[in-house]
Amino acid sequence: MAKLRQKNPQTVPQAEEIRALEHLSMDVTVNFSKGAQLSSHIYNICSEAKETIYSREEDVKFWMEKGVDGSMFEVLPQSADLPDLQHCRACTDRWKPCICSYALNIEWYPCMLKYCKSRDAAGKTTSYKCGIRSCQKAYSFDYYVPQKQLCLWDEET
Repeated sequence: MAKLRQKNPQTVPQAEEIRALEHLSMDVTVNFSKGAQLSSHIYNICSEAKETIYSREEDVKFWMEKGVDGSMFEVLPQSADLPDLQHCRACTDRWKPCICSYALNIEWYPCMLKYCKSRDAAGKTTSYKCGIRSCQKAYSFDYYVPQKQLCLWDEET
């Protein structure tokens, strides 16, 4: 355990690599009460959701290929289905449906091994594991809401 202890615990870690923003369109809802079929962790992680959680269509296809019951999923309306559907930050009517956005930035996480170089007794360069590389990653999630009232945090740009 001593090897895992941080040398300077008061320092704020900085990511060595900043990965590109990943934009995800959450176009399917999952019935929360049936979510345990997907993972036993959903109830604890998404407990504030109460009724519905969001997912992507490609994830749903994967789960259905694994034999998960398709009745727990509902495809949400898309911009192509409703041509006047706006992003919630641009929508002025709080009772109108819109596309809500939620941004998540993970400032620091261990993402891969770090290798260092040294020379052996013969002078040949060798590499060895010398730590863990850290990364930063940002996500943007878009999903349909039946009324802007359900997406008030998206008013800030």
